[in-house]
Amino acid sequence: MKVSIEEISKDREEEILIRCHEANDKIYEIIDRIQSDDPILLGHWNDRIHRIKLSDIYYFEAVDGKVYMYGKENVFEIKHKLYELEEQFGARRCFRASKSTVLNIAKISHVYPKISGRFEAVLDNGERVVISRQYVPTLRNKLGL
Repeated sequence: MKVSIEEISKDREEEILIRCHEANDKIYEIIDRIQSDDPILLGHWNDRIHRIKLSDIYYFEAVDGKVYMYGKENVFEIKHKLYELEEQFGARRCFRASKSTVLNIAKISHVYPKISGRFEAVLDNGERVVISRQYVPTLRNKLGL
């Protein structure tokens, strides 16, 4: 079996293409593994419930006792606490960036130091998120610095 990887620009949608002689159980098992690696979260917006993939979320933020998840263009309310999200997804792609923010590390374009030991992350959508100095070591560890 041949495996190929092509890196694309961030403005293009990622996709996985499987070319096979027959779509058998082994192929479906591979598809299940790939899809189960991107959990679905339920977000509330305009009296509707939306299914949002974790890979489409830039960050989570707690504001006035509610937790919101921020996508590329939309903001959804979510019925989880920040510590629950951190526990559930911290080993994968997310980390606590401040007392009120959990950040999806896959959406970071670049980071740079700020005053007082804090960092600022610029996300793929251009938003800027401050990383508190107590969480900078976690960021360094996640990035392999």
